[in-house]
Parts: sequence; structure tokens; C-alpha cells
Amino acid sequence: MKLIKIFHSKTLLITTILVGLASCTFTPAEQATFNAQETTAQQPTSQSDRQCTLVEEGFGNPGTVNIQVEEVASGLEVPWGIAFLPDGEMLVTERAGRIRLVQDDELYPSPIATINVTDSGEGGLLGIAAHPDFTNNRLFYVYYTVDDNGSPVNRVEGWQLSQDGLSASPEGIIIDDIPVALYHNGGRLRFGPDGMLYVGTGDATTPETSQNIESLAGKILRVTPDGQVPQDNPFPDNPVFISGIRNTQGFDWLDNSTLVVTDHGPSGELGRTGEDKVLVATAGDNLGWPATQNCQPGEDSVTPSLVWRDAVPPGGAAIYTGDAIPEWQGSLIIATLGSQHLHRVVFDPESVGSVQTHEVYLQDELGRLREAIASPDGELYITTSNCDGRGSCPPEQDKILRIVR
Repeated sequence: MKLIKIFHSKTLLITTILVGLASCTFTPAEQATFNAQETTAQQPTSQSDRQCTLVEEGFGNPGTVNIQVEEVASGLEVPWGIAFLPDGEMLVTERAGRIRLVQDDELYPSPIATINVTDSGEGGLLGIAAHPDFTNNRLFYVYYTVDDNGSPVNRVEGWQLSQDGLSASPEGIIIDDIPVALYHNGGRLRFGPDGMLYVGTGDATTPETSQNIESLAGKILRVTPDGQVPQDNPFPDNPVFISGIRNTQGFDWLDNSTLVVTDHGPSGELGRTGEDKVLVATAGDNLGWPATQNCQPGEDSVTPSLVWRDAVPPGGAAIYTGDAIPEWQGSLIIATLGSQHLHRVVFDPESVGSVQTHEVYLQDELGRLREAIASPDGELYITTSNCDGRGSCPPEQDKILRIVR
């Protein structure tokens, strides 16, 4: 297999963004059915039938479906990402730099590999994804922060699991020099229905880079498993697939070409807070950061589907396709960090990207939640993130959990 280092760009587009945002006309939602105050707005964009739901206060109505939580494994330190293997095992990243193995719902005592990461702030060993042909090549990919000769970078690297599954070795760099900062490092990896590797990055605390397609920051990138730029990417010879992102840690596919993306809103920069978002996007779309606010799209950016005024912020996200909770079929399930709950979003089947309803589960029951991912059989797994310095780390440390009926 050929693994190639690509797209080295340290050029930053430094511009002053002076945008007069057109005001939205908000229609009050049915307050009697929601604990949170919400408004919806029809947006004058190319997505003419899409409405944005703005949650004015709180996070949403309590969930209406009975669910249960099963503990899969504990004793982890900030389990950031999960990769499911064909035999039912899991590879799990710990932000401090360890790759762990879970077999038969038990954590293998020793790491299968350790990466010398820079794990201050929101950096470290983050996302992980198994190659679509893992059965034959035993390849997987990780996203991590590393000190490269005195200059920290975020990097995507290919690894190969040993035949006995108890060790792994690096195979080569896929994408290098992704901008890094103490905060907003992105880090989510997913393989899409097209077999391509998708990489979520953050703006590395420099908002303007999200609008610069010559920068890897604030984007979803798309490359082949070998690290090449696909010929059908929206920008020639460029891995950028979606731009205008502040800090995404979650995305999944509504269909073969449409992604749903969660993004963190500002936490003080530009004099703004809150504004965490859910957006539906396709190749070449601009999600609007930093120019757009709340439900207001820019002239050339995507209308958000759901926006919270209060800080959520969202972690991993997955479309539920399992059988254990049939009422959740087709829903977007989001792990949340500061708001400490699991969020369900139901999209309107008659208006792609508009939210029909959304609701809150497990509020304050499990603490901070980082990953949400569907297993190959469609069931939902989540991880806690209570040992990341922002939560209360229990004696059993962080956990992997399965959501069932």
C-alpha cells in the first residue's frame, strides 16, 4: 500500500470580514410541547425549503423513548474515538496517546500501541477509523497531535494491526501539517459510503482560516485511503471537501452524498458565545464560520438545521440504523460535552435539512459524553469524557457504553 504525505500549506488568509447579516424572521414554536424556548425561520438561501430551529433557552424537550445504558468497558482515560473491527472487537484511542483493544466487552490490560503525542488542551490522540478492507489489509488510521521538530502539528497516519491483534505499527503519514492550537483541533475520522477517508479539523483558534480553502484548518477533508486527493473533490487537487467550520467532532451520512455535521460555536471570540450547530451539507459547501450567527446564513453558506443559544457543545454524532431502538431509526444521535446529555434529532422527511423534532436523553446522568458511533450492526456506542480536565473523573475513570432498549 502506498501512503503519501500531501498538501502542506501554512498560508493563512488574513482578512477582515465585514458582513452585514440580514435579519431572520423567527416564528415562535409550540411552547407547550417544549421545555426549551424555540423559534424556526425560513431562510432566503438556495436551500429554499430548509428551516432553521433556534433553541433560545436550554437544550430541548426530554426524550420520549425508553432507553437503557449498558457498560461495555471502564478504566479508560478520555476515550476519544472507536473503530469497530470485523470480528466484533474495538480499537479505542485515549487522548494521552494510547490505542486500546476491547474484546468481548473487556478492556485488554495493555495498550496495543502508544504514540508520543502532544496532549495539552484539546490535542492528543483523537480520532480513529478502520480501513473498509480491514479484513484483508488490517489497516486503520489515527488523528493525533505531535511535536514535529519543535513545531506542533495535527497529523493523520496509517497503522497496521498485527495478526494476533495485540500490537500495531505505523505505516505512513496520510495528511500532515494540519494546523494546531491549544483548542479547536477537530479530530474526527470516518470512512464514507464511497470508501473515502473523511477528516474533521478545527480552526486552531484562527477563525479566518476556515474560509481559506488553501488551509487545512476548519474543514472536512476527503482523501483516498492512500492519501491521494480524489478527482471528484470539489476543488481541484485539494483535499478540502467542506469549509467554514469552527471545530467539528462529529459527522455522519444522511445518504451517499449528504453529510450531517455538528460544529462548536464561539466561546468568547468575536464577542459571542453559544451557537453550537447541526448542519446538513454536500461537497463544496461552506458552513459559514466565522461570519454567520445563529440561524442567519451568509450569502454563500449553508443554512443551519439546529442552533442552540446555550453552549452544548457537541462531540461525536451518528445516524441511528440499529434494531434495538426502532423509534430512533434514521435519527441523528449526538454526544454532548458541557451540557452532559445525549441528543436526538429527527429530520423532516419532506424538507431535507429541516428539523422535525429534537429531544434530550440521559441529562446529567453520565457526565460529559465524547464519542457517539454506530457499530457495524447499527447499534449505538458512546464514550464518557469525565477525565479530560473539565469533568469529575470517577475512580473507575471513563467508560464505553452501549445504548439499548
